[in-house]
Parts: sequence; structure tokens; C-alpha cells
Amino acid sequence: MSNILQGMRVVEGSAFVAVPLAGMTLAQMGADVIRFDRIEGGLDAGRLPLAPSGQSLFWAGLNKGKRSVAVDMKSEEGRELVTRIVTAPGDDAGLFLTNLRVRGWMDYDTLRQHREDLITVTLMGDRHGRPQVDYTVNPALGVPDITGPEGHDGPVANAVPAWDLLAGNLCVSALLAAERYRLRRGKGQEVELSLKDVAAAAMGHLGLIGDAVMNEEARAKSGNALYGAYGQDFICADGARVMVIGLTGRQWSGLVKATDSADALAVLEVRTGLCLRDEGNRWTLRHQITAILEPWFAARAVSEIGPMFDAMKLTWSTFRTIKEAVAQDRDLSTDNPMFEILDQPGLGKFPVPGAPMTFSSGPRKPPQVAPVLGQHTEEVLGDVVGMTDGEIGKLFDKGIVQSPAFARPRTAA
Repeated sequence: MSNILQGMRVVEGSAFVAVPLAGMTLAQMGADVIRFDRIEGGLDAGRLPLAPSGQSLFWAGLNKGKRSVAVDMKSEEGRELVTRIVTAPGDDAGLFLTNLRVRGWMDYDTLRQHREDLITVTLMGDRHGRPQVDYTVNPALGVPDITGPEGHDGPVANAVPAWDLLAGNLCVSALLAAERYRLRRGKGQEVELSLKDVAAAAMGHLGLIGDAVMNEEARAKSGNALYGAYGQDFICADGARVMVIGLTGRQWSGLVKATDSADALAVLEVRTGLCLRDEGNRWTLRHQITAILEPWFAARAVSEIGPMFDAMKLTWSTFRTIKEAVAQDRDLSTDNPMFEILDQPGLGKFPVPGAPMTFSSGPRKPPQVAPVLGQHTEEVLGDVVGMTDGEIGKLFDKGIVQSPAFARPRTAA
């Protein structure tokens, strides 16, 4: 992807998923993203999954292409350095992303005293300032109650932190919107959003809140069925499981034709008085439809079904483990220009994705490795803060900052 944000400098103080994702997304679009962490590593430094070396694949995955500064933030000098990095001069600088706001130091009102046009985007847990993560927001809003096998009594959590991912991209949108406002009006501002509000808004947009208020019957779990239309998983003759979708009219008619089930489904329509051209009726009659289609799938292997469905441009997929997907799906390989095999320091070689979007203004920017903790401390203090070599050396000697290149004792200049 092109360096469409080249020249922009963003400072990030963060943990978990959403804000690191926001910073990485900006870096993948060409921004200079500087992440600061504690000398011993941030909250995510050792988070699972780990590589065989014991180093975090999670941390490396969310910090690709950033510059890393390691600072003793318990010290007054360390906090002053972070302030100077965040508020350093530059027309395309003064942009700060965080979910670790500290009142009286790392907050908008305090930092703004050092740079009037500062822009901060702060992600909170909820609007009251309480901590939240996906695994607490989802239960609070009722999502696990509608997730899982049909008829299952207990709540089922989701393995993918959907609200974190959505919140991270909203942080990107908010930062770019605030930066556009500053370009036109010369004024900075504080932007706040919360993980729980992001989730609540999304649920409202999807009609889930209106459904709960307006309809007497509560939505129940539906397993692998596609809620509101027709989509279902089937076991094939070879034991493989496939997912087929009949959401749109074209998808539904194609599925009916491929499975040669038009006559049986017509009988179902007559018996129930419901037209299956209506997606809501397909949802209502999903169990009867599935009973009609199951023998067709049970008599055929995926090797027969796949080419037929692809030729008819149907919407379908096989179920795989993640290991199977990495081994079999070419979209997770270098056949996809989004991926490159990178040798991540301390982790090893594996496919690493760049940004999923492309811009016509330039070629795709290749994915970058994640930095080693503190890798860019010296250059950021020199190039961004404007400190001399002597001043930087004294900070290293005092243990205020750290980098791999300065792991041994060093005499200040």
C-alpha cells in the first residue's frame, strides 16, 4: 500500500488490542508511529500466543512498523521525556493515541500546556472511565446469550475480540477526522470514546436493541445458522463440514438448483403457505429446509461439491482449523500480495500481513517487522526531541531510558 500518510507522526501509549491496532494501521499507511513502553516491557510484552522462543506473537503482530522507545515512566525525568515526545514540534505531529490516560500527566489538559494544537484520542473501557475488555463488554450487553449451539443453556464467548477491532479502527477514523479539523481551523482537540459505547452503538445499528425493546420474544441461539435468512453447515460424505449461504435471491436460487431440491422445497411452500423467495421465511423454515438438503450433502464429498459450487458462483466454505487454513488457503500465503514471509526478530519466519487496503496513489507498502523493545530510543530522542548525544548518554547511564544497543554500561559524553 502507498505511504499515503507519509510525514504524519503519531505517538502511542497503549496496551491490549484496540489502540495498538489503531497505531499499527496508521503505520501501515505510512505514518511514523512511535510507541513508548516501560523499560521492562508493557502490559502486552509477554501475552499469548508465544513463539517457541517464548516471545509474544501477539505483541509483534500488533506493533508492526512502529518505532519503539523504552522509558522509566515511574521517574519524573521519564515522564518528562514522554511529554516531550508527544508534544514535539511539527505540522504533522502532536497526535497522541492512548488507552492508558493518567490524570495530571498523560492526559489532554496537561499535555496541551506544552502544545496548544495537540490532538489526543483516548479509548476508555466505558463512558464512566471504568476498565472493560471484550470479554466483559459482551456479557454485559447480552451477546453470549445469543451465541452458541441452538438449545444450549450457557453463554458462549467469542474467540475474536470484535469490539476491540472495531474500536481500533474507530480510533483511526477519529484521529484523522480531528487532524483534518486542525488543518482547516488550526485547533487541536481531545477525542474520547469507550469500548462499551462502540459495542452498544454497533448493536443498535444492527437492530439488536430495537428488537429487544419492540418484540416480546427474545432472540435465541441459532448455532451455525445464518440469522434472519438461510445459511447452514452440513456434514459431507467424506466427513468434512461445509457452510452454505442462501441470503440473497441469487444465492438461494443457486443453492436450490445445485442441490436439485426445487420440487421438495415447492412442496414445503405449499404445506406451510410460506414463499421461500422471502429470506425471513427461509429463516422460519430453516429446520425443514436443512432436513431436505442434508441427504444431498451426506451423499457427496467436498471434492465433488466444491468445483460444482465454484462453477455456479455460490457462496460457501469448508470448515478448517487455523492450522489447516494456513496450510491450505492461498489467501493466507504469499500468493496474496498482502502477505510476505518476514524474519521477525526473536520469533522466526512466517507469513506477515500488511494492510488489507490499497490506494491508487502508489504501490502497496510491504509489511514491516515489529521493533525490539526500545530499538529506536536513541534516534527518537535525537531526531524528535532534539537532544544531544551527551544528554542522551546521561539518560542511558541513569537508567531513565533503554535500548538493545545500550544494554551494557556506557560513559556519558
